[in-house]
Amino acid sequence: MEVSAENVKIPPEEKDYALRPLDINAISEKKKTLDAETQRPTWSGRLEFILASVGYAVGLGNIWRFPYLCYSSGGGAFMIPYLTMVLLCGMPLVFMEFSIGQYTRLGPVHALAKICPLLKGIGLATVVISFVFSTYYNVLITWALFYFFNSFGATLPWNSCNNTWNAVGNCSSGFPGNTTHLQSASQQFFDHRLLQKTSGIEDVGGVRWELFGYLILAWVIVYLCIFKGVKSTGKLPGAKNGILYFVTPVWGKLFKVKVWVNAAAQVFNSLGIAFGSMISMASYNKFNNNILRDALIVSFTNSFTSILAGFVIFSAIGYMAHIHNLPVDNIATDGPGLVFVVYPEVLSTMPVFRLWAPLFFFMLLCLGLDSQFATVEVAITFIKDEFGPQVLRFLKREELLTLAVCIVGFVLGIPHVTKGGIYVFQLMDQYTAVVSLVFLAFFEIVAVCWIFGVPRICLLVKKMQGKTPNIYFRLCWLLLCPLLVLCILISSIVQYTPAHYENYTYPRWAEVVGWGVSLVSIVWIPLGAIQEIYSHKGSLLQRLKISMMPTVDLDTEDPLPEKENLDNPASETLLTSVA
Repeated sequence: MEVSAENVKIPPEEKDYALRPLDINAISEKKKTLDAETQRPTWSGRLEFILASVGYAVGLGNIWRFPYLCYSSGGGAFMIPYLTMVLLCGMPLVFMEFSIGQYTRLGPVHALAKICPLLKGIGLATVVISFVFSTYYNVLITWALFYFFNSFGATLPWNSCNNTWNAVGNCSSGFPGNTTHLQSASQQFFDHRLLQKTSGIEDVGGVRWELFGYLILAWVIVYLCIFKGVKSTGKLPGAKNGILYFVTPVWGKLFKVKVWVNAAAQVFNSLGIAFGSMISMASYNKFNNNILRDALIVSFTNSFTSILAGFVIFSAIGYMAHIHNLPVDNIATDGPGLVFVVYPEVLSTMPVFRLWAPLFFFMLLCLGLDSQFATVEVAITFIKDEFGPQVLRFLKREELLTLAVCIVGFVLGIPHVTKGGIYVFQLMDQYTAVVSLVFLAFFEIVAVCWIFGVPRICLLVKKMQGKTPNIYFRLCWLLLCPLLVLCILISSIVQYTPAHYENYTYPRWAEVVGWGVSLVSIVWIPLGAIQEIYSHKGSLLQRLKISMMPTVDLDTEDPLPEKENLDNPASETLLTSVA
């Protein structure tokens, strides 16, 4: 994907207005590009795009990661950095990615290469991080399937200590009291029945064949949906204490860098910033679609869902603390255990639990699959766009390409369904959804906001919307968002803390593996920059200047002025299942 000096678009103020020879080849090439654009499918309606974007953004992270980060980061103290990141980074960056996708009508790889050739590796990095994320995100869906099928019995298996997997000597029906050696029945179900957890990542143990089967089922569901193109009330005692914990800040936590890093990662992860999916979905919009409205709807819906989930889970935690006579901060567990330990415990105390338990885990499946479809589709779309003819010459049909990607994702997910898989999962999540994502988001912001420039972003928006973005968005793009993410990035490097799971600290070699996982996506940024600079001629400074000049056509007008392209709705070729 080379960008040569001959194709560089010169800014309007530097144009030579002298008469030039008519370049027939250039006109022919531009006509081909325009023809390709007019053939690009579009969403069949405005609501379809909004639902697809919301479906992608609202996922398991809202139910699991957000409440846990609140819990571990001082309750209400986490809300301050979280809402700050949503207002100063989340909404402006979603609007920015929608603008890039809708204007260029390209996926993230080609769109970002045109925006900033020097940092074109960002586009490929978004594809890689999306696919890596999908390999372990589907494990959460695997666990949800396990709980779903285990919730249909006469009694819920995590409700008592009278099971073969329970360590009876330290099992408590409910959460343990002040005796710290006890575990709740739901915790033991998660550790000893679902995971059959070992002592650490050094002891991977054998494959959990039951989970192996559910992992196959999870990937089969993902494949079938993408391949087909699928377009009681009451009061819980103690709930007040849980909600007060949720909204009451522990101010000392506010000055810890890790809280701000987690807030940034949660916003980027939940809204899909730097994953490429938002750019990809927006590229199927009509040229003049109201992306500002859509960006605000997606951002507010996502944040509202996260905060609502926080109130629900902390109400449940307060109720459990009341039942077992414990302080609120003794209830929640680390990582994904919040969903698979606390929620099941609450469900088992509800009336008609045989109804609510399956419904709850079915809801988890729907939330998880929406996001999973979009992340897998990013990789499939990239392969089709970049290597389509060569791949189809070998595989013959697009369905086989989808199958191949799903098989690779399944194979990479197998380490997570071993007996030591939870340690692999936590390691991958820490270094992909936090470390890599913050790095990648920062470079994307630099490429678009500083190198491409806010004036050019405003020009794109004005051509599509008829007016430039207001001062709030311009200020966020120019100063607040880049500087805030830069400060967080530098501080997180200076005050780096190794990954851990509960009381387990990972060995040094595991940290090296974690950084290797991070580099799998990040490394494409410097590699792309080196290749771009090397492809041009002149001194290093001249090459840098050329490499930083955008090649996107800033004179583009709506390629579909009157006629709506409804013959090829995006729902038939993208994944309308996210809607």
